[in-house]
Amino acid sequence: MRVGVVTASRCAFASALPNFRIKPGIRCSSSLSPSTSIATAPTTTTSDYISFIKDVAAARPPEHLPYLLNILQTRGETIVSPGAKEGLIPLVIPLSESSSGTLTSLLRWPTSPPGMEMPVVEVHKHGVWLLANNVDQFIHRILVEEDASNHQGSNDRLWDASSDAGRKLYKKRDLVESGIADVDTYLLKKVGLFPDLIERKASCHLEKGDQVSALVTGEFYTRNHFPGFGRPFIFHAELLLKVGRKLEAKDAARGALKSPWWTLGCTYQEAAEIAEWEDEQIEYIKEKVTEEGKQEDLKKGKAPEQVALDEAAFLLDLASVDGTWDEAVDQVAECYRVAGLNDIARFILYKE
Repeated sequence: MRVGVVTASRCAFASALPNFRIKPGIRCSSSLSPSTSIATAPTTTTSDYISFIKDVAAARPPEHLPYLLNILQTRGETIVSPGAKEGLIPLVIPLSESSSGTLTSLLRWPTSPPGMEMPVVEVHKHGVWLLANNVDQFIHRILVEEDASNHQGSNDRLWDASSDAGRKLYKKRDLVESGIADVDTYLLKKVGLFPDLIERKASCHLEKGDQVSALVTGEFYTRNHFPGFGRPFIFHAELLLKVGRKLEAKDAARGALKSPWWTLGCTYQEAAEIAEWEDEQIEYIKEKVTEEGKQEDLKKGKAPEQVALDEAAFLLDLASVDGTWDEAVDQVAECYRVAGLNDIARFILYKE
C-alpha cells in the first residue's frame, strides 16, 4: 500500500529522522566566564564557533552563545569542535559532550522561516531532542533551576559563568519572590515552553486520573509552539493510546509521521506501530527518491527545486531509521545544491 506523506510544513524545513524516549529535566551545576572558559578547551575557542556558524553554517550566531558554552563547560561537559559532525545528523552544530556521551548542539534548519533562531538540541542516534527554542531560553532555564537548587547549598559558579547574559535574562531569587512554588510552573509561565515540561505536566495529569486535563495539555503541545518538530504529535498519539482512544491515536501518529522522522523523539518503528503501519511508509519514500518518483512529481507540475528539497527530506527520513547519516550526506548535499541552497550543501558536506 502506498502512503502519501508530503506536507507544506515538512517541505518548509526540508529535513528528516527519529529515536529515544521522554527526557528528564535539564541538568544543572557549576560555572566560569565567557572570556576565559572556552579558552581552557584544548583547540576550540569562542571565535571558532562564531566563525563556523557564520562561514560554514551560513547562519547568524546566537548573541549569547559564548556564555552558553561557558555554562556547559562549567557543568562538567567537554567542549567539542563545531565541525565534529561525523556520524551525526548533518544538520547539527555540536557544542559539548556530557560524561554520559550526550551531545548538546545547535540545529541548523536548511530552510527555516526568516528570523527563526537555531534551537538547542540533544543529539541521538536516530534524531534530536529539542531542549529549547533558542540559546537565551536554554540559559534562562538553567539559571532558574540553579536558583532553585541554591536552597540545597549550591554554589555560584554557574552564575559567574553566565555573566552579562545571566544578568540580562534572570534576576537571582526571582523564583522565590514570584510566589510560584513549583519550578516547572515558573519555567512554563516566565521562561518559555519546553517539550519535557509539557510532557511531564500531561503525564502528571494522567497519573492523577485526570484524562481530560492530560489530553488538553497534549493538544496544546501540538499547536506549533515547536515549529518543524514532530515530537508533540507523537506524544499526543501516545496519550490518546493510553486512555483507550486507539483510532484517534492511530490518526495522530500518522499525522506525526508527516514531520521529519528525526524530530519524533522516538524511533520510526515506535511511531509506525501506533500508526498501524509496517514497512509501507518506508517503501513509499524509497519510491519517491527514485528517478521515476522524481519524474512523476515533475510531471505533476512541482518545481525542480521543490522536488530536490523533498528528496533531501526523504533521504534524511530513511537515514534516520538506522541512524546511517554518513551514508546519506553526499546525496543530501547534492539535493540542496540542486535546490539552489549552495551554502547548506557546503555545510552538510563539511568534515574536519
